[in-house]
Amino acid sequence: MANKKWIVELTLDERKELLDMVNKGKAPAYKIKHANILLKTDQGEYGENWTDKKIAKAYNCQSNTVYNVRKRFVEEGFERALGRNKRKNYKRKLDGDQEAQLIALACSEPPEGASRWTMVLLSEKVVEKGIVDNVSPSTIQRMLKKNELKPWKVDQWCIPKASGDFVAKMENILEIYKRPYDEKIPVICFDETNIQLVEETRVSIPPKPGKNKKVDYEYRRKGVGNIFMIFEPLQGVRYVETREQRTGLDFASCMKNIADVYYPDCEKVIVVMDNLNTHKTGSLYDKFQPKEARRIAEKLEFQYTPKHGSWLNMAEIEISVLTKQCLSRHIPTLEQLDSESIAWANRRNQSCGTVNWQFTTQDARIKLKRLYPQIDEI
Repeated sequence: MANKKWIVELTLDERKELLDMVNKGKAPAYKIKHANILLKTDQGEYGENWTDKKIAKAYNCQSNTVYNVRKRFVEEGFERALGRNKRKNYKRKLDGDQEAQLIALACSEPPEGASRWTMVLLSEKVVEKGIVDNVSPSTIQRMLKKNELKPWKVDQWCIPKASGDFVAKMENILEIYKRPYDEKIPVICFDETNIQLVEETRVSIPPKPGKNKKVDYEYRRKGVGNIFMIFEPLQGVRYVETREQRTGLDFASCMKNIADVYYPDCEKVIVVMDNLNTHKTGSLYDKFQPKEARRIAEKLEFQYTPKHGSWLNMAEIEISVLTKQCLSRHIPTLEQLDSESIAWANRRNQSCGTVNWQFTTQDARIKLKRLYPQIDEI
């Protein structure tokens, strides 16, 4: 066995302290590992004098780790041997002021000819602006990650302007959502979406153990189907209807079903919906005789979300769930779209899945204060 350069010889007190640490197991894992290394590499009277290779294999570490522990014991003492290597002095690539300038740059518009900032563009720009003499894209990425900034990502969002009309309609919907359940006057949310009907041109290959399902990238368009979502959040019930189109006449037919099929015994049904051009009482008169249209209109109370405020409609959330759980695949016909959507709705109704709406008027006045008109107090 080759002679070791850094010889470890432990006293009885040191061995006792190390054994207590190992047996109790209350110290950090790295300290317990270093304690075991010192005990096994000990060449004193009571030591076992294992080789570095044997110790590394026994405690699942590198031989360099054993070597460094022995070296720290001889050069720096017992306590340092149990600790970790001292980190080398790290020189910051960017100081506080330079980092602030980088963040401001990443939040600005990208240069002409680029749709977004990249790490390479940012590293070139900070040098060009004289913020630093030289910096790598990886350093830029670390700085942005530390500040939780991702300039290459963009979220699509409705950004409404501050107006009394917006906040009035918003608070109206929020107050409706606060009402206790009334079986005679239920509150439902209504929305619609369309889906591209797609037919596969080749039969898919089913999945096998260790292999994913294979779907050919070629497909054939088969038109568009429209889905009406009728959702009653307090009861966790939803109904889905499919149509070939989304005209005012289709909307009127759906409203008649709400009044006569889904809620025939209710005195009135409050329908929360967005401002789509077909979502109006006039559509009922386009579809039915005046007497029938008036009857349906009197049973249904339309409540509209503000423009750019369709996120207030809980039916949008249900449509998102429907899309993720059921529609994220190729569906070739309106008939299959109808049967699949109804099967999804039935299964979700059985589980009483609903939306736990927590946003209140008080929350809106705090979190969306910028949308409220600023009025000077007299």
